Amino acid sequence: MISHYSFGNLIFKNTSYNKDLIIIKTSDGEKILSNWWRKEGHRLQVEDLEEVWKSPVKYLIVGTGASGLMKVDSEVEKKAKELNIKLEAYLTDQAVKRFNELYSSEASVAGAFHLTC
Repeated sequence: MISHYSFGNLIFKNTSYNKDLIIIKTSDGEKILSNWWRKEGHRLQVEDLEEVWKSPVKYLIVGTGASGLMKVDSEVEKKAKELNIKLEAYLTDQAVKRFNELYSSEASVAGAFHLTC
């Protein structure tokens, strides 16, 4: 679970991350993609989530930043729908709460978190 989030910092399982990251949890285990960056910094596009698309997740929780500056491209929504992945986007503090709810419920979930603006 994520135990802490503040601007520019997220703690997952006692490890502190200061760069954007993706956390993927499935029945096969967990994968963390630290230092995740997008093709365009504040625009989330399909190619930015290749590892998520390859994973058997039911949920994709996107943290759009402390102020919500990262925008989710409509093609990401379309791709998630095609793969039957429920996409939810929130400010990062709310995304952390939702991710933790799903993580605790044993759901297969990916979280893509923009940690700053």
